[in-house]
Amino acid sequence: MEKNNEYIGEVLSLGSEGEGIIKIGDETAFVPFCLAGERVSFKALKVAGKIAYGKLTEVHTLSPERVTPVCPYFEKCGGCQLQHVSYEEQLNFKRQLVQNCLKKIGGLDIEVAPTVASDKQYGYRNKLALPVGTDDNGNTVTGFYAVRSHRIVSVNYCPLQAEWSGALISALTEFMQERGLTGYDERTRKGDIRHLVAREVDGKFIVTVVATAKIDVDGFAEKLADKFKNFTLWLNVNRSTGNAVFGVEWHICRGEGYFSGEDCGIKFKAGAQTFLQVNDGVRKKLYGEVVAAAGEKEAVAIDLYSGGGMLTAMLALSCKAAYGIEIVPEAVACADELKKLNGLDEKMFNLCGAVEDRIGEVMSKTAGYKRTVVCDPPRKGMERSVVKAVLASGADRVVLVSCNPATLARDLGLLCGSLTEVDGQLVRNPAYASEGLKGFYGIEEIVPFDMFPQTKHVETLVVLKRNI
Repeated sequence: MEKNNEYIGEVLSLGSEGEGIIKIGDETAFVPFCLAGERVSFKALKVAGKIAYGKLTEVHTLSPERVTPVCPYFEKCGGCQLQHVSYEEQLNFKRQLVQNCLKKIGGLDIEVAPTVASDKQYGYRNKLALPVGTDDNGNTVTGFYAVRSHRIVSVNYCPLQAEWSGALISALTEFMQERGLTGYDERTRKGDIRHLVAREVDGKFIVTVVATAKIDVDGFAEKLADKFKNFTLWLNVNRSTGNAVFGVEWHICRGEGYFSGEDCGIKFKAGAQTFLQVNDGVRKKLYGEVVAAAGEKEAVAIDLYSGGGMLTAMLALSCKAAYGIEIVPEAVACADELKKLNGLDEKMFNLCGAVEDRIGEVMSKTAGYKRTVVCDPPRKGMERSVVKAVLASGADRVVLVSCNPATLARDLGLLCGSLTEVDGQLVRNPAYASEGLKGFYGIEEIVPFDMFPQTKHVETLVVLKRNI
């Protein structure tokens, strides 16, 4: 294939990014917004050896699973990849994605359960994070990044959010125009506003304006008051030149900066940096399954990457005790508050620090008890030292939650023994057999959860039992 030439081919399957895979002779093209079985035309935008990346130009044969996207920004904004796919087929795609990653990356040929559906396919997100920048003409734009770039696609609302997203965006736009404030230009490193971040907690809103300097946001607060009954407003100052959303300087501009809520029977307190799963309905289903798998009365639960402590508290109620390890101080403070709110002072213990730095301490404190490790790491997965600590712990069970099938497959390969480390590289372990290895873990259950409908992303629950 040659760059800028147009080709016709049949889509054989979908890749890990949700893109169509097309064979042209012995060459392979990856083309977004296709469906398996469709015959399409595409333009080759980039060619590297026998691999090409293309742009869909026409669909000649429609798949019965193709639907009309509801969002006018679909194909422009990089947030969604699957709005053109029926929901049932999205669930099938995510199940197959997890199964393929386990086999190809982790060396684990195991059946994956059907994907647990979200009750809401749109309007499910409780968190909005928008970059604010400039276009090529220097005009301020608020929206989402285009695919594989930091070019901002200007949007008025997002269908994955509830209706409040549009009101929030319009309030910020009006405020900036009235004050003569500009979006942040990453090229010149000039501008006033970098991001707008908001989270809904039981109908209340935690809103953060991220600026390059301390500015007066009272006018923005007044506009929010016209649109939202109950909100708190933070100003975060990010003077860095990097890509991190938040800086280290925080100012409360309206309200207390936190809100209390109740979910899964747990009272909690959340702030601007507190981690909560973005889909409330699926979170309840997922956490219920985690507790069912880990909640033994005589066991001590060790919750790694514990965030604001909601899952740690649920485990504390169903286990002998629960320890949570989290690196974000604000989240640990919220977890400590949550412990008090729920009367768990004698059963829930929160530690602040990197998991790899504190896990040894917790393992020593809980020696002699039956232990269950619960782990919900960031997208990069578990640190190698954490995997080794879990293997060395002798924990009876491990319950993993992952938002990245690729790093999940790697971590599972190490925990199950199908992968081993040789000279710093991971390779297939020739000693591994399907029945497992002593001292490692065997997989009891793998269940994907559709935490992120319309996108390529999937949350996966894995239950492991130690092989003795």
